[in-house]
Amino acid sequence: MKLRRRAGLFAILAAIILAIAYGFMPKPLPVETAEVKRKYMRVAIEEEGRTRIIDRFIISAPVAGFARRIELDAGDPVSKGEAITELEPLRSNVLDPRSRAEAKARVAAAEASLRAVKENVHAAKASAEFAKKELDRLRQLFKDALVAQEKLDEAETETRRTAAALRSSEFAVEVARHKKAAALTALKYSAAREPEEYAERVIIKAPVSGRVLRINHKSEGVVNRGQPLIEIGDPQALEVEADLLSADAVRISPGTPVLFERWGGDKLLKGRVRVVEPAGFTKISALGVEEQRVLVISDIVSPPGMWAELGDGYRVEASFILWENDNVLQIPASALFRYGDGWAVFVFSNERARMRKVQIGYRNGLSAQILSGLAAGDKVITHPDSSIKEGARVRLRKERTL
Repeated sequence: MKLRRRAGLFAILAAIILAIAYGFMPKPLPVETAEVKRKYMRVAIEEEGRTRIIDRFIISAPVAGFARRIELDAGDPVSKGEAITELEPLRSNVLDPRSRAEAKARVAAAEASLRAVKENVHAAKASAEFAKKELDRLRQLFKDALVAQEKLDEAETETRRTAAALRSSEFAVEVARHKKAAALTALKYSAAREPEEYAERVIIKAPVSGRVLRINHKSEGVVNRGQPLIEIGDPQALEVEADLLSADAVRISPGTPVLFERWGGDKLLKGRVRVVEPAGFTKISALGVEEQRVLVISDIVSPPGMWAELGDGYRVEASFILWENDNVLQIPASALFRYGDGWAVFVFSNERARMRKVQIGYRNGLSAQILSGLAAGDKVITHPDSSIKEGARVRLRKERTL
């Protein structure tokens, strides 16, 4: 009886000790895993881009003038040589009371000057007639040897002088008439009067065939020399510009393939880099950081029917493909961690975490190429934290699929 009692006590004590030991044993850590697979992988630089028309023509006013209303609308087709609008001479100013009084006074002064020079013509004409009669009289006397040659020469000179003075007076009359006409223009061509038909007009024509992209000055009105009036281009001749960080731009060269995504259509568009501009510029990021940016220009090589809806200034997402391969052994980049000078991962094996050094190749934001250290089918622990050690007990939370 006592032996049974002791045995029962020992059993209870052993159970308590085992329960306490089990309670202090480390529990398996929940982890997520991903299978090492061979599949397509690409390394790309992604940046927002914007479409633009390759050849854009901004038509400006060649001279200052009064532009007639442009009847075209954005999107309308135009042909080479087609009249876009007309430039008329600038309108005259409106005369205020003082300006009108001054203009009338200048007209009155011009009329008085005209009357004065007309009287000068009468005086010059009388002098010229008298000199001619005197010359005729002296010539008759010279024939009769009654006057000397000197007197005859003086009479001829005086005749020529008075004739010249008469012609000068007549020219002065013409000048006075023109001055009067000039003074009258200030009253005749006031902006308050009805405009007359302008003889001189500058016709603005389209330099190329295309479509109207933007109208900068649609309504009629005064324009300055060089002021933009309208923009014309071919919407089917598009290119894509994207400003990349200079550190990324040096990895791209003409001919680099590009994929355009999230442009509004259902299909990806293919492109190719045409130009990496040699000069960069400074741009302030959304965080207020100065960045050196470089413009990269790409052509769309997909059939035009796939992107017929795209227009000038549309947003696209451009992926510049630096490297790609259809059969790459890869793991999630989140499974990697630094170990010494290299990289390592934890492999999920028999509910234990086993550390394994790996050699990696290309990486993008999601995946990393495995050159050695793993095989297809292995399962690696993603997002390992400091609590996971070599040989630690782990349990599977869920499996992640690439």
